[in-house]
Amino acid sequence: MLMLNTIIILLSLTFITLSIYLYLKWRKRNPSIDLKAYDILNNQNIEEFSLLKQQGHCNLNHFLKTDQRNYLVRKFKYKSDRKAEFYIQNLAYKQGIAAKALLLDEKQELMICDFVEGEHLFKLDQRTLKELALSLKKLHKIKIQQKPQTFKKLFKYKDKKVYESFKLLQQFKPEYVLGHNDLHPKNILFGKKIQFIDWEYAGMSDRYFDLAAISIEFKLNNKDEKTFLRTYFPRKHAPNHKKLNAYKVIYKTLWTVWLGELERGQIDTV
Repeated sequence: MLMLNTIIILLSLTFITLSIYLYLKWRKRNPSIDLKAYDILNNQNIEEFSLLKQQGHCNLNHFLKTDQRNYLVRKFKYKSDRKAEFYIQNLAYKQGIAAKALLLDEKQELMICDFVEGEHLFKLDQRTLKELALSLKKLHKIKIQQKPQTFKKLFKYKDKKVYESFKLLQQFKPEYVLGHNDLHPKNILFGKKIQFIDWEYAGMSDRYFDLAAISIEFKLNNKDEKTFLRTYFPRKHAPNHKKLNAYKVIYKTLWTVWLGELERGQIDTV
C-alpha cells in the first residue's frame, strides 16, 4: 500500500512538472502583449485584437483594428537582427512592395506595421507572374550596404548535390542584391499590388536565390519560368540557367534542413 501511494505521488509530481513546463513553453510562444504603452495608438480605441488564421514559422501575427486604422502586430518567436529587418522593410515600403513598419519594440519583442490586404496564391497565371517578376525586380534594385550572405556556411553536413552546386557557382560572378530570401507563397500577398511580408531573412544575397525560390515554391513549368525570367531580366541580359539550377538545389536543401531543425526545436535564432 505504501509503495502504491509513493508511485501515485511520483506520478502526480511528474504530471504537475510536465504541465508547468508545457505551460511555460506555451507562454513563451504566446506571451501577453501590452499595447497601451505605444504612442502610435494614442487617441485610438481598440476594436479587435486577434491572432490571424495564417501564421508564419518565426512570428505570431495578430490583427489589430482600431476606430481609425488596421495594424499587423508581429510577436517574435526567435532572436534575429530585428533592427535590420525594420530598416529593410521600410526601404521596401518606399518602393511600394511592403507594408510600412511603424514601431519596433525589442523589449516586448514585437513589431507593429500597417495591415496590408491581399491573398496568398499558390498557382500564378501569366499576368500575375509578370507582375511578381517586376515587383521582385524593384526589391533587387534597392541599395544597401551589408555583408552578402552566400548560404554556404549554413550547411553543417556534406551533401553531394549541394557541394557540386556551390562548386559550379564558383565559375560565375556573384550578382549580389537586396534579397528577401524567404519567398514562399505565404510571404507574398497578391492584391491591388504585390506586397512581400516577413522580412527577417532579408539581406544581401545573389539574385538567383530569390529567383530559384519563386520557381520552386510556385512549381513553375518551363513556359511559366520562361515568362518570369524574360520579364525580370532586361532584353540584352540572358538568364543563367546553370546558376539558377544550382540555386534551386541549394534552396530546396537549405529549407528542408531548416524546417527539420525547427520541428525538432533546434533553432532559437533566425
